[in-house]
Amino acid sequence: MLRFAFRDGTTEEEKERVLTVMRRTAALDSVSFGVVGQSLEPHGGFTHAYCVGIEGLAALDRYMNDPVHLAGDPEILPHLARLAIGPDLCDDGDPGFGDKVMALHERKAARYPEWAAQLGPLLVTDA
Repeated sequence: MLRFAFRDGTTEEEKERVLTVMRRTAALDSVSFGVVGQSLEPHGGFTHAYCVGIEGLAALDRYMNDPVHLAGDPEILPHLARLAIGPDLCDDGDPGFGDKVMALHERKAARYPEWAAQLGPLLVTDA
């Protein structure tokens, strides 16, 4: 789950392009389902949301490192003012599952430091 807000001055055309790129990413083979659009409960200043269902850690690793996903982020991130990243929900009973997800994120950040540097200033952790 991602919750996000666009930067001030982002045009409607740019917003639609970002949402289109997100929908492309949400349609990857590693994704079971996806939805992208306006947030119906825009708390914390977030106006939009992106939610995907991903079946397990192996699929999540494929999703995070898929060339389509990697190509989309440079088109998306420059238009965002703030971003909160899940995971917000999991049906796996493993109490360490969240840590395993974070480990995948940290490996991606180490592998793509320019991506991590672009993402870092947008992250909101108290949302």
